[in-house]
Amino acid sequence: MITSAGKPAAIVNAWLDGKFTLLTCTAHVDEERATLQKPRVAQLIKPHQPRRLVNQIRKLAQDAGELQAVERCSDPTDDFLLTMSESVGPTIS
Repeated sequence: MITSAGKPAAIVNAWLDGKFTLLTCTAHVDEERATLQKPRVAQLIKPHQPRRLVNQIRKLAQDAGELQAVERCSDPTDDFLLTMSESVGPTIS
């Protein structure tokens, strides 16, 4: 959203092009929304972009469903990322 070039944009574009499935959960959507509302991020993007991205995530990403809580990450707000990765296991073929 900040720039249409670079690695973050390439990842988002690959996801939107169907090259991989994005796994999400409520905690992920909540964190995404909160991050996009931070003043230093909000000043770099157009006002409609955060809502659009959150809506795309909700619509196009695969919901991981109910996740068991883990408490292992050095940043407790990121524990959901470990839980999501463990919920699907290895899927690379």
